[in-house]
Amino acid sequence: MMKRTFLAFLACLSFALSSAHAQPQHRAPEGLYLVTDYPSVTVQPGKPATINLRLYNHGVAPTRLALRVEDAPADWKVQLLGGGQPVAAAMPATDDHVSLQLRVEVPKDVQPQPRTLTVVAQGQGTELRLPVEVALAERLPAKLEVKASLPALRGGPRASFDYQLTIRNDSGEDQLVNVSAQVPRNFEASITESYGSQQLSSVPVAAGSSKDVKLSVRAPALVQPDTYPVVFTATAGDAQATAELSLEIVGQPRLRISGRDGLMSLAAEAGKAGTTPILVLNEGSAPATSVSLSASAPSGWTAEFEPKEIERIPPGESAEVQLRLTPSNRSLAGDYMTTLRASTEGESASGDFRVTVETSTLWGITGAAIIAIAVLVLVGAIARYGRR
Repeated sequence: MMKRTFLAFLACLSFALSSAHAQPQHRAPEGLYLVTDYPSVTVQPGKPATINLRLYNHGVAPTRLALRVEDAPADWKVQLLGGGQPVAAAMPATDDHVSLQLRVEVPKDVQPQPRTLTVVAQGQGTELRLPVEVALAERLPAKLEVKASLPALRGGPRASFDYQLTIRNDSGEDQLVNVSAQVPRNFEASITESYGSQQLSSVPVAAGSSKDVKLSVRAPALVQPDTYPVVFTATAGDAQATAELSLEIVGQPRLRISGRDGLMSLAAEAGKAGTTPILVLNEGSAPATSVSLSASAPSGWTAEFEPKEIERIPPGESAEVQLRLTPSNRSLAGDYMTTLRASTEGESASGDFRVTVETSTLWGITGAAIIAIAVLVLVGAIARYGRR
C-alpha cells in the first residue's frame, strides 16, 4: 500500500514539473518602443536640464527612425542628443536599445507655466510619440547657512582661538561666498581653509553643498580677562548668514625680574658672599602662585635666594627676595654674568645679573710684599756678583 502511494506521488510530481516547463516564457511584445523613466520633470529657468530616453527594438529588423521634438516654444532651446552629440535619427539593433537625451533650456524670464513636449521617432510606416511634461520651477533666492562646531572658546591672552565653521549653500545655484569676521578692537582675525594656511576673502560653494573654513583670532598682549564677542559673516548676493561666536580670556600671570633700584649688578670679593635685594614683579592679570627662584652662576660660585619660593604675587604687585652670591676663591678680578630665573605654572622670566669681582686688600698687600722682596733679592745679587 505504501509503495503504491509513493509511486502515485512521484507521478504527480513529474506531471507538475513537465507542466511548468511547458509554460511559455514571458517575452515583451515585438515592436519599437520610445520610453523614459520620468515623463514629467521640473526644470529651472535659465539652467539646462537633461531627460534620459531609450528607443527599444524587440524582435524586429533594424529600422532607421528620424527624430524630432514637437510643441516646443520658439524661445526654448531643445535638442536630442545621442552619445553626447546632437542626433536626427537612430537605428536600434534587433533586441537592443539606443540611449538618447532630451536637452531643454528655458529662458530666465519665462512665465512658470507647464508645457508638454512631444518626442517623435518616425520611419517606414512607424511613428512613435512620447509626451514629456515640463514644469517650470520658480527661481529661488540664494540661501546660506553657517554653523560652528565650537562657538565658544576659552584661553589665555597668548592663545590662538580657532573656530571651525561650515558654510552651506541651500540655493539652486553655485555661489561665490564672501567671508569676513568682526572682532574687538586690537584683536587680529584671519580666515583660511579648514586645513590650509592661505587666507581667504571669498570661497566658492556649489549648489546644495557646503564648505569648511577656519577662523583664527588672536588677542592683544595686554588684554583684560573678559568674554569678547566675535561675529562671522558669509554673504552671497542678497543672502547673508552669520555665526555669533565668543572667546573668553582668562587671567594669566606675567613675571619680570628687577633690582630694587632697577640695576641688576653687585660688587663682591672673591671667596666672600655678597647680598642684594631682587624684585619679582607680576605684570599679568592673574595671581602668580608658588613662584620658584633659581640662578645659573659661573663654575665654583654659589647663588642662593631667601626665600627660595614666593607663595603668591597678586596682579600688579611685586615681592622682594634676597640674592646671596659667593664668587669662587679662584675668581680673577673682572665682570661676570649670572642668570636669574623666576617661574610659576605656565609662566617664567629671566634676567642677567652682573657681578664685579674685586681682589681683597690682603691679597694686594701680599702681592706688594712679594714684589718688594723680589726687587731686594735682585739688587743684592747685582751688588754681590757685579764686582766680579
